[in-house]
Amino acid sequence: MSDAPVVSVNLAEMWDDPYPILARMRAETPICYVPEMGATLLTKRDDIHACEKNVAIFSSEQPDGLMDKLMGKNMMRRDGDEHRKERFVYYPAISPRKVQATWLTEFAAIADAVLDDFAPSDTGAADLVKGYATALSGESLKVMTGLTNITFHELDAWSQAMIDGIANYGGEPEIETRCREATSSIDAAIDDRLETLRSNPDHSLLSVMLQSGMPPDNVRANIKLTISGGQNEPRDAISGATWALLTQPDQLDLVRSGQVSWLQVFEEYCRWISPIGMSPRRIASGHEFGGVRFEEGDRVFLMFGSANRDETHFADPHRFDATRDTGAALAFGAGPHFCAGAAASRAMVGEVALPKLFERLPDLRLATPDEEIRFEGWAFRGPVEAVVRWGPDREGYGHRSDSGRAESPGTS
Repeated sequence: MSDAPVVSVNLAEMWDDPYPILARMRAETPICYVPEMGATLLTKRDDIHACEKNVAIFSSEQPDGLMDKLMGKNMMRRDGDEHRKERFVYYPAISPRKVQATWLTEFAAIADAVLDDFAPSDTGAADLVKGYATALSGESLKVMTGLTNITFHELDAWSQAMIDGIANYGGEPEIETRCREATSSIDAAIDDRLETLRSNPDHSLLSVMLQSGMPPDNVRANIKLTISGGQNEPRDAISGATWALLTQPDQLDLVRSGQVSWLQVFEEYCRWISPIGMSPRRIASGHEFGGVRFEEGDRVFLMFGSANRDETHFADPHRFDATRDTGAALAFGAGPHFCAGAAASRAMVGEVALPKLFERLPDLRLATPDEEIRFEGWAFRGPVEAVVRWGPDREGYGHRSDSGRAESPGTS
């Protein structure tokens, strides 16, 4: 293993709120070995930015990694020509141009339909996470992947099972079992769509990869990759960014007045509470960086959630501030593995989900404004539940009256 300083962590505390732990690491041991994870963590933004681009040393290929074992080897776990070849096929189907020309219209139609179910009357209450964010993200991902033969509930459950599985560094057997059951279900759903898409191709990712001649195992692995990250990130950003605005009326007023865009809200949220907080790497050959000696085969975690709160780049990083310049953030990574779905996520959340929600429900508010909602996870992080109300305020709650900008849940 590397000769980085050893720092032990309580994984349960990391799950509940990783940010105080990561802040201490940035200040005292920005590169450290955590025995509970069996990995060396990089926590400073500039270190992560530099090392992620150095794929010759900090390799994405991890034959013994949880993702390869549980989901198959996808393009995220390939480097060099192998990665470029698969990304060349995959990326045009969800590029910024394709998103604006095709997917944006579909996202808007889906959002309208989901809102009809979520808020069928002028007065009501519901869980924003399950009723709106999960449904919108899931229905959008169904059409993008081509798996229109499943429900969004199934897709969300499979996504959660996979991200739990690939973050199961404690080796809990029941988590691995759920992950394997999810991947088997995805394989069955893909099989069910093959004949139709081969005879009637469309612009979905499954169809595009099939038409390219990509090997079947690679197609399956890349669809699983898309589901694992393409469901939870927009789902958590929709509900989390909405919660951030509802707890900070001054920030919501900036958006409604046009001083801040919905897209800026999305970008700041993904900096503040990084839905994808970590990306693993394997050391391909002995290397020294930042005064630490890495050995071939060492496991390294690039802590995006920490990079996005690096005090060197962001003043008061624990505060949500939609006016902030987020240019230095690494919410979607950097280098050759920059998230291929970034444009789709930005459009789904920043151009559709948030503006449509607040346009349809201008008096949206938290059901219990003084109660913090619960966030979970450190490799992947998002709110568990956020009950909201709309219509006449018979309960006497209204919007939270404080004007200060909220800090992240659980962080002092």
